[in-house]
Amino acid sequence: MAKVEDDEKELEAEADEAEGEAPTSTDEARGEAALAAGAEPAEARAADPVPAQLGATKYVHAAFFAGGILIAYLSGKMLALVWNSLAAWGEAVRRVPVLLRYAEDERDGIMLAVGAVIGVISVVQAYRNERIRTYADEVAAELAKVTWPTRETVVNGTIVVIVASAIATVYVALLDRFWGFLTNLVYGA
Repeated sequence: MAKVEDDEKELEAEADEAEGEAPTSTDEARGEAALAAGAEPAEARAADPVPAQLGATKYVHAAFFAGGILIAYLSGKMLALVWNSLAAWGEAVRRVPVLLRYAEDERDGIMLAVGAVIGVISVVQAYRNERIRTYADEVAAELAKVTWPTRETVVNGTIVVIVASAIATVYVALLDRFWGFLTNLVYGA
């Protein structure tokens, strides 16, 4: 959103320089500058979001994708565990002899495919759920507002913590030695 506003301001400045006169209002200036540069009107841009500028939505999609992979993996492993356990149980094999039709390695592959189907269905259902989608969009929007520290800030903070920890360690070690010395003097070990 901020990128779009910056682009509009830049287009406005270019249009003002080209025309030599200032429009009457800021909104008019933005609209005229965008149209002069061949851009779409703001209403058209809002209705048709540009895929390259997903903003916080890309985090929502990434979270759903990661959740789908996790669900697929876990459900595939759990189903394979259940199948292998049933195949090792004599009573289950007697009642359902099909359990032994596939080798253990084949069972894992089959259950991984079944888990993938379960993962896809789960993610699609969750994505269509309005409450879950709204919650995910709100979380992503809040995360987009966070001002993340720069690399230099993180490195400096880490150095301060390491130095302070080293000083505290030396201080406590010296106190321990001192009190140990005093204890030995008093009790005469």
